[in-house]
Amino acid sequence: MTIRTRVAPSPTGDPHLGTAYIALFNYCFAKQQGGEFVLRIEDTDQVRSTPESEQAIMDSLRWLGLEWDHGPDVGGEFGPYRQSERSDLYKKYAHQLVEQGKAFYCFATSEELDQMREEQMAEGLRPKYDGRGLNHTEDEIKANLAAGKPYVIRMKIPSEGTFKFNDYLRDEIEIPWENVDMQVLLKADGFPTYFLANVVDDHHMQISHIFRGEEWINSAPKLLKLYEDFGWEAPVLGHLPLLRNPDKSKLSKRKNPTSINYYKEMGYLPEAVLNYLGRMGWSMPDEREKFTLDEMIEHFDMKRVSLGGPVFDVDKLSWLNGTWIRENLTDEELVQRFVDWKFNGEMLAKVLPEAKTRINTLSDMVDLAGHFVGGIPTYDPALLTAGKADENVIRQALQFFVWQLEGLRSFDKPAIFAIAKEVATFHELKIKDFLEPIFVAITGKTSSTSVLDAMEILGSDLSRARLRVALAHLGISKKQAKNIERAYRDCLLYTSDAA
Repeated sequence: MTIRTRVAPSPTGDPHLGTAYIALFNYCFAKQQGGEFVLRIEDTDQVRSTPESEQAIMDSLRWLGLEWDHGPDVGGEFGPYRQSERSDLYKKYAHQLVEQGKAFYCFATSEELDQMREEQMAEGLRPKYDGRGLNHTEDEIKANLAAGKPYVIRMKIPSEGTFKFNDYLRDEIEIPWENVDMQVLLKADGFPTYFLANVVDDHHMQISHIFRGEEWINSAPKLLKLYEDFGWEAPVLGHLPLLRNPDKSKLSKRKNPTSINYYKEMGYLPEAVLNYLGRMGWSMPDEREKFTLDEMIEHFDMKRVSLGGPVFDVDKLSWLNGTWIRENLTDEELVQRFVDWKFNGEMLAKVLPEAKTRINTLSDMVDLAGHFVGGIPTYDPALLTAGKADENVIRQALQFFVWQLEGLRSFDKPAIFAIAKEVATFHELKIKDFLEPIFVAITGKTSSTSVLDAMEILGSDLSRARLRVALAHLGISKKQAKNIERAYRDCLLYTSDAA
């Protein structure tokens, strides 16, 4: 049997460190045994998925040094490798399960399901689908289908007993069926959910082992039951520990930069980032801290993964990155890394139009446009509130601005300005007054090139990181954070994807 693993990210946002971490461990497991690694794109969320995000995922994984044997850009015998291009296959299998009595139609509206959950919570029960679709008669189902009534297809789940399975890393796990919901397999728009699409694809792509995050443990019964329902042999399943912040909370963009692009733009070496991810819950047999991808593959043993939540410490990553720079790069190689990073013609071509009208000597460029090639600027935090706006208003408006930017599909000047204008208007601020603290947060100064142009050139990851640092300078207590989040959820700007 060919050992074949995969990573299946959703192209709905920035390329995440967690994706790279899962990809790395699946990659090393396969390669250590002479197997193959697959990249599959889960783009069934047609509202949020974008080609730009898909490309960013592929670019970031390649920047780290991870290559795939099968994928949307390299092809392979099991394609296509975008789930949106396999929708007919999922529909076929979803309806097959209905015909076999292992799944059923549910015609309940979203309003009816919301009411169901509210009633359950009012009774102190855990919100869960109540199986109402199972009560339809054959005649009712035929009539609803004939009338074109929208439906989803849900899988049948036992109401009693427990489900047991052997986890590659955790041995036997037992989960009561009463804790498992009747999962939607096919949505009303005809696209599959994660569970159906992954089971069908993993079977057809002959995936032998699946290593994923431990947050998916409770969904394992649904996943493995689908294999039983189809009569297919299930791949080996293992759950890796979650990456943690230094305070042991789950790694999140609110406490740590989580986008791979952020670390690329900050000037970290891809070798160092990959090396550090390799130390997340795993170590070399000789305990050395610095190692290459090839060395990790040579010595890799998934059974040696520690299940304690590995801490992603940016300070430790920075130390390791410095070690790589000093020990592995000649002066000539380091010069080339600087050129490749920011000191190249393409970057200068973007910056010069912003700076040219303001410089009298070439040396003026360093002070005027240093924020384009710097990391996080240093400045007096008092500058953030030196304008006319009240500090509390600025604090909330900046947080709203960050949350709105997180949902932006195209990070360009018109879109950024539209959000800034929207947030400023909501807080009854003149746009000029609202842009003042943003200017300081992005450039570290009170005057420089256009801040909106700077944000477009810097990109989403670095711009949002600088804004978050500004919020940290302003300070947000737990009470203030709760009030700001409540205000955001109550305002018309809020979308479920943002906060």
